[in-house]
Amino acid sequence: MTTEPWHLSKTVPVTLVFAIAMQTIALIWFVASLNNAVESNKVSIIKLETKTETLSQIVQEQAVATARMDENIKAIRTAVEAMAGR
Repeated sequence: MTTEPWHLSKTVPVTLVFAIAMQTIALIWFVASLNNAVESNKVSIIKLETKTETLSQIVQEQAVATARMDENIKAIRTAVEAMAGR
């Protein structure tokens, strides 16, 4: 059994070879753009995580300030009721 070196048969149309080459180029281009989108999303996620942490800290500080205001209002109410009771 003799083995011939690989060769392209003349029955294979050039358009088929061209179509396969174009599909390969399109696939490479798609994967590259997909990788770019993933990297862009990674950067956006990091920025959003930082912003979320900052906002959480601000909300916590506002909750503490609101609790202090409630305590001050209760103290003022108690003082006003004490003055009204005299």
